[in-house]
Amino acid sequence: MSSPTYTPNPRSSTQNADVLVKIFVYAMLIIFAGIVLIPFFWMLSTSLKSPSELFVHPPRWIPDPIKWSNYPDAWTALPFNRFLINTVYTTLLAMFAEITTAAIVAYGFARFRFPGRNVLFLVLLSTMMLPGILTLIPKFIMWRSVDRIDTFTPLTVGAWFVWGPSFVFLLRQFFLSIPREIEEAAILDGASVPRVFWDIMLPLVKPALLAIAVLSFQGNWNNFEGALIYLNTLEKYPMVLGLQFFGASLSREAPQWHLMMAMSTLMAAPILVLFFMAQKYFIEGLTVGAVKG
Repeated sequence: MSSPTYTPNPRSSTQNADVLVKIFVYAMLIIFAGIVLIPFFWMLSTSLKSPSELFVHPPRWIPDPIKWSNYPDAWTALPFNRFLINTVYTTLLAMFAEITTAAIVAYGFARFRFPGRNVLFLVLLSTMMLPGILTLIPKFIMWRSVDRIDTFTPLTVGAWFVWGPSFVFLLRQFFLSIPREIEEAAILDGASVPRVFWDIMLPLVKPALLAIAVLSFQGNWNNFEGALIYLNTLEKYPMVLGLQFFGASLSREAPQWHLMMAMSTLMAAPILVLFFMAQKYFIEGLTVGAVKG
């Protein structure tokens, strides 16, 4: 009597291969994430060191002792309370302006038909290829001609002129993915166009709005170039320009890298917190619209 032969299960082999692929992918993600996070961990570690530990060899990743006092010492070295107020003020106003204008323009390109719509949209997207340095001098001359230098106007009011064509493109893709029957039913029920836009369309593109909110917050929070060009008074500096001024003032004596790293950590903290709070919507906003468009 012959013994039964073993026949491998193709499904089991496929499952094993999928598991190995997933293990490899996650392992590579962990490795590359660790490489990317090394500068951040070093910044955090340096911000908690004493001056005598900054240049020891081999480098110490864990400070001993941990100097929590570096943070209040760095914060009180300059009027960073005022810098923070200035930064929050300009960032929130500019972010609101960019989200509002991008949503209105994107809705118009996605839902209204008018002569030259595609040409105008192509022109809008083509502005993404213009380097920022090209419009730097004309914008400065424009704001100087209306006596707005050394004010917050160029950093806030300018955002109402659709500074982010990429935001318009992302929101337009989301609006195009929404069936027209939804707004047509609302219009038949007597809703006006502004109400359809505000009460129906905007809630449906919430992931995209949150995604561009995170990007806009990051861009305006770290807007060093605009603050450097338009602001001259110390009391009007935002955090990013105050940090540069802080580093220059420290370097006149001896570089105090532990204080610089403490302020750099405080600068990066709000962006990291905002991203982790909204990462679900952020990732969805960057992917769903691109797929459905």
